[in-house]
Amino acid sequence: MGKENIWKSYAAPARRELERISDDYKACLDAGKTERECVKLTVDRIEKKGYKSLESVLKAGQPLKSGDKVYAVCMDKAIAVFHIGKRPLEEGMNILGAHIDSPRIDIKQNPLYESDEFAYLDTHYYGGIKKYQWVAIPLALHGVIAKKDGTVVEVNIGDKDEDPVFVITDLLVHLAAKQMEKKANEVIEGEKLDILFGSCPLEQDKDLDKEEKEAVKSNVMRILKEYYNMEEDDFASAELEIVPAGRARDCGIDRSMILAYGQDDRVCAFTSLFAILDVEEVEKTACCILVDKEEIGSVGATGMHSRFFENVIAEMIALEGSESELKVRRALQNSRMLSSDVSAAYDPMFAEAFEKRSSAFFGKGLVFNKFTGSRGKGGSNDANAEYLARIRKAMEDHAVAYQFAELGKVDVGGGGTIAYIMANYGMEVIDSGVPVLSMHAPWEVTSKADVYEAYKGYKAFLLEM
Repeated sequence: MGKENIWKSYAAPARRELERISDDYKACLDAGKTERECVKLTVDRIEKKGYKSLESVLKAGQPLKSGDKVYAVCMDKAIAVFHIGKRPLEEGMNILGAHIDSPRIDIKQNPLYESDEFAYLDTHYYGGIKKYQWVAIPLALHGVIAKKDGTVVEVNIGDKDEDPVFVITDLLVHLAAKQMEKKANEVIEGEKLDILFGSCPLEQDKDLDKEEKEAVKSNVMRILKEYYNMEEDDFASAELEIVPAGRARDCGIDRSMILAYGQDDRVCAFTSLFAILDVEEVEKTACCILVDKEEIGSVGATGMHSRFFENVIAEMIALEGSESELKVRRALQNSRMLSSDVSAAYDPMFAEAFEKRSSAFFGKGLVFNKFTGSRGKGGSNDANAEYLARIRKAMEDHAVAYQFAELGKVDVGGGGTIAYIMANYGMEVIDSGVPVLSMHAPWEVTSKADVYEAYKGYKAFLLEM
């Protein structure tokens, strides 16, 4: 079934609201280029709306009651936000779940070296990327340096106008005949994704006869020492990420789209956050959980496979007045969830990869994917028909534009989300999100209309399910 382009239906008030949401979303993308930055931004925003940390509530011994707003953070890289409803937790929650990690390039633990009077940082890429897309573009360095004395220093270089930027060099086309014959996945090898970090040698002390070895590397360490009080050994306990430098921008002469890094999956994360902050009163507890590590399998303590979320629910059940493992299980099983993750937008430039009748289109609203996975639905959650019917009703009752889609042709490829992990609890789960062009590229494209409809759809879900 074809869907109308939603732009045609917007009156002036809706367009003004759409632009407000889009501007707020772009500001969040600029402030949240890493998981830690996304969590910090989220905490700042929710505390201004009256949310309290679960840790402080536990220390005060306060019971949870309808209308309370609490949150829990895991290692500064995942967060769960709750607006307590009128009904007991064991009757379930309405959950918006998204991930806040994005494909990028990570700095190794022993990274700094000098080669022919160039200083480099050795790297290891994170998530599914086309490596050739990351060369010869301006890059920024974000992250933290954790020191032995317990201090943690934030690093953010490359996104302010006065900052330097970094780059991964490419071979000039005049000498690249053999390189151009390689397959796309071999044009740039993983070990050649090293960051060009400096080229100026340390100024020599005229009173010393001995010339400094690796003088460019030494000069780099002098600068890091000056700005961050950092020793070379501190790289071992640092989490430093290379991301594209630059801010989110309007895209297109009509300003109908957004071009930015990290829209997979922060477009769903931030619209989910906007939605839960805008609901006033809920029957069932509303939850927004933003997690890490989805791009590498949802592993680790901050990924969806961890027990973080389950442990938080157990603490909240106890604050309701009873410590019950059975009530925790009921709370999870009786919940409903939107696994809010992006979908591949139909791209006419690569039409051969899509089955048009089952594709997601720009300007046609929030996308629901009954299943994801690859080929024979391998590794996917396959949502129940009855749940889909409830979703359709909720969207239509709130005049949300939506569409159903699959991820490309059946045998072309595929992908996964956190949906199947949460479905393990027995809850109803379906994938939903915003269609994206150039997904996993350093710069991705979304439609402002779809971003706006996602916000509306997530809000409708929290209120109606």
